[in-house]
Amino acid sequence: MDKIKNYIDGILTTPYSNNYFNNFDPSTGGVFTMIPDSGAEDVELAVSAAERAFPAWSATSVEERYDLLMSIARLLKERLEKFALAESMDNGKPLKLARTVDIPRAIKNFEFFSNAITQFSSEAHSTDNVAINYTLRQPLGIVGAISPWNLPLYLFTWKVAPALAAGNCVIAKPSEVTPLTAYLLSELFIEAGFPQGVFNVIHGYGHTAGKAIVSHPQIKAVTFTGGTRTGKDIAAIAAPMFKKLSLELGGKNPTVIFADCNYEQMLETTVRSSFTNQGEICLCGSRILVERSIYEKFRKDFTEKVKALRVGDPLLEETDTGAIVSKQHFDKIMYHISLAVNEGGRVLCGGKAARLPGRCSGGWFIEPTVIENLPYNCRTNLEEIFGPVVTLMPFDTEEQAIGISNSTEYGLASILWTENLTRAHRIAAELKSGIVWINCWMLRDLRTPFGGVKNSGVGREGGLEALRFFTEPKNVCIKLN
Repeated sequence: MDKIKNYIDGILTTPYSNNYFNNFDPSTGGVFTMIPDSGAEDVELAVSAAERAFPAWSATSVEERYDLLMSIARLLKERLEKFALAESMDNGKPLKLARTVDIPRAIKNFEFFSNAITQFSSEAHSTDNVAINYTLRQPLGIVGAISPWNLPLYLFTWKVAPALAAGNCVIAKPSEVTPLTAYLLSELFIEAGFPQGVFNVIHGYGHTAGKAIVSHPQIKAVTFTGGTRTGKDIAAIAAPMFKKLSLELGGKNPTVIFADCNYEQMLETTVRSSFTNQGEICLCGSRILVERSIYEKFRKDFTEKVKALRVGDPLLEETDTGAIVSKQHFDKIMYHISLAVNEGGRVLCGGKAARLPGRCSGGWFIEPTVIENLPYNCRTNLEEIFGPVVTLMPFDTEEQAIGISNSTEYGLASILWTENLTRAHRIAAELKSGIVWINCWMLRDLRTPFGGVKNSGVGREGGLEALRFFTEPKNVCIKLN
């Protein structure tokens, strides 16, 4: 059985403790790799390597950084099928999704930020012909990047690429649930000839390896994507140390559907926005609000399409919905389905574990689930489930739709369907979320700021926002006379 290795100071290495724990294939329930149980000693070795590397790395030209990051993109493109298979096995998502979305987006992250750093500029101000003020943007030093399990390489590279492009050294920790593609990426950094110590990967649990990264005094900033509770724990450690923080946390996103929408386009997209990646995307619309005049038609049509989704072996091309990422998360989702029924919910379809034959008989699969008849302020409609579960609710007025949409502690994304342009602008301004998609979903431009409000996080990622986060502004004032 293969053992994953840490990547420290340019080499793949065993953990200091020499201890490992199991990594499971969600589609079979079986162990297929072993993960380093890293801790503070491993992080200390990585920080020491990064400290040695930083002076030279921060002094490299943007053209050199561009060339190195583009070489990673090229190698990743050449190995796309290998990485897609690894992502599917590690996460449980359909292979076709990893092949067409996850790995191409990871490639795009390196391409985008390698180009973006060559266009990164700062401000200058003439002060009444007395002085010139200009801003220098300098790398922070060593930064920590902790990524989640739902889009493993996609979100890992979303953090690593801009941090490296800005001239920082990186200590990165992928989720202990899905470490495989981060490990494979380490091999590409060796092949590309990246300077030793600039990029380091530590595998292990959040409460040991992750905590050691967050609490290390030489790590100047932490970017984290994951659960809101973990984000609070990170902030409690990092804030008193005055570290820069970017926290991309949970979501309980509303999909608001008005009767004047493009119905067929809305219906197809709403199925995708509900159940893509088994609903394990922080941007999925898990609360579907439908104008009452079309509620019954939508309920019938939507439920029919959801029932037609094929739950199956992630490696098969015809599979629409794959395995849940872990047994622990499977149990959490099943608990919330039971909770919804106890709260008075009516299950329109799904609601059960899916049992597959053959290779996947021991895997963790859940039928796509649609529930109605729940009040907007019940636990099911307020707590993040993060799985293939959505609720349906009718509404009568714009004000009611806005009020229900804004009723949770989260504010990451909202999805709005209407052909009324004035209404679209009006409601978009009222929705308390960092992202509003109108008549679409997951239509992403990497130049735009990404993040949430309320308990969905602090700060923004993407485009120039990411490069600003990973640099320190310094004002220089020159008196002219």
